[in-house]
Amino acid sequence: MLHTSCLEISTSAYFQNIEFIRSRIGTGPTISSVVKGNAYGHGIAQMVPIAEKAGIHHFSTFSSDEAWEVLESSSQKNEIMIMGMLHPEEIPDLIRREIQFFVFDFERLEHAIETAKTLGLKAQIHVEVETGFHRTGFEWADRKKLLEILQNNESALELKGLCTHYAGAESAQNHIRIRSQIGRFKEFHQFFTENQIQFERLHTACSAATLLFPETHMDLVRVGITGYGFWPTRETFNLLKDQRPLENRNPLKRLLTWKTQIMSLKKVESGEFVGYGKSFQASQDMTLAILPVGYSHGYGRNLSNNGKVLISGQYCPVIGTVNMNAVAVDVSHLAKTSPGDEVILIGYQGENEITVASFAETSDLINYEMLTRLPAQIPRKIRD
Repeated sequence: MLHTSCLEISTSAYFQNIEFIRSRIGTGPTISSVVKGNAYGHGIAQMVPIAEKAGIHHFSTFSSDEAWEVLESSSQKNEIMIMGMLHPEEIPDLIRREIQFFVFDFERLEHAIETAKTLGLKAQIHVEVETGFHRTGFEWADRKKLLEILQNNESALELKGLCTHYAGAESAQNHIRIRSQIGRFKEFHQFFTENQIQFERLHTACSAATLLFPETHMDLVRVGITGYGFWPTRETFNLLKDQRPLENRNPLKRLLTWKTQIMSLKKVESGEFVGYGKSFQASQDMTLAILPVGYSHGYGRNLSNNGKVLISGQYCPVIGTVNMNAVAVDVSHLAKTSPGDEVILIGYQGENEITVASFAETSDLINYEMLTRLPAQIPRKIRD
């Protein structure tokens, strides 16, 4: 089956990114590859084997369905950790398959304990504590009740980790808050240690914290966007460059190239409107290339009269409104174009590049949003 576009995923780029991360954290901490959001749009089924080749054997997911997909994609013995949603009825199978999961409220913790006792097995859990993010995690005021439950149910629990999540480590405006969170996490750890509760790993670091706060490396770092070659924000790169000089301008390499092809060509006379509505009127005679991608493929409407693609190594602007399944680009300046010519939506062609960030100038989160909106149906092809 042929598709209107494809994504190419670079193995060598991933290896380079992991090597850079390892150079920052040393040999001690485990790197957990965060593959939530279909591996940030890159594809769980594609990324797990690549990560295994890079020596990664720990994977973090948001939900249980992603965890099962990691398990199905694995060819080696890996640790799988669910950080968010799971269905209570799945807990028996999760315990049997030794899939780890966060507990951040008493209901899930008690359900895990009861299920483990029924099975005669141990639930592999990570205790998430609230340090200031205010999304999930046991509150400081609940620490004594939590301690008592952990102490009384050692036979049913394997304490794989004590963890928390930071509230925006990628931005300097949040760093006072992050410092406070680090302090509160240390207080939780000290409290449990003083009461003879030991965890296999301490882990708090996302990509930004991994890069900017060395004290958060602990036993494991949860690396998401950085592993795929993107900085959490431009500010993260600037902060790191100021704090710990980089050997080159950008040590990260993006894995993803998004390609399509010209579907057809259209001549438009001066004064004519292009596409739906009147968002674009030709000021001169033009030649347009029609591409078989649109917002249903993850090429957002915000790129209407704003985006660019690469054809024959040259930038070609998007003309008119992005449709559900098609977009028009101006190729009037190109010497020759034909249906079937390669079009780069993200990535390099010749000496020029279309970056994910260039899709809009409106939000630091555009990398995350754009990547995770890439439909799973687009084929992902692995290259060296």
